Amino acid sequence: MLELAILGFLHDTPLHGYELRKHITALTGHVRPVAESTLYPAIKRLEKAGLLVRETRPGAAAAPRQVLSLTEAGRAELHRRLEDPARQDVTDENRWFTVLAFLRHLDDAAAQSAVLRRRLAFLEEPASFFYDGERALRAEDLTDPFRRGVLTIARATSRTELEWLRTTLAQLEAR
Repeated sequence: MLELAILGFLHDTPLHGYELRKHITALTGHVRPVAESTLYPAIKRLEKAGLLVRETRPGAAAAPRQVLSLTEAGRAELHRRLEDPARQDVTDENRWFTVLAFLRHLDDAAAQSAVLRRRLAFLEEPASFFYDGERALRAEDLTDPFRRGVLTIARATSRTELEWLRTTLAQLEAR
């Protein structure tokens, strides 16, 4: 997801490493803080793969900065990753938010819809965090207020996301 975030933010505008780290931290930092020891090796891998380039530009008030820009190959890779995200990227909420943050970079409404439909199908699958044997437990079945809270919050979040997905799909498919 880190590489996807790097490609996504650089699709918007060239950035130097510090700015890029701030952007990624704002998106995912509450879940997965971005350390320099993680970010810079990822940048190197993407640079070595020809997906981004580094250019020295004058600093605003200090020494020159190394600014990162996406190459055409980087744009193509971003589009490939967005068009066909891994199952975990659709089912894991934190990974999903990263995909969703950059889905606008796909110019094709049908491709965007296909990704949203995968998330919709996942959310429509019956699921629970807690079971009694094979039977999925509902919030109403639980006496533990904390587990009941988990299910109540998850249900409310899912309901809201399902509503958003259906509305957005209808808008995309009306184009």
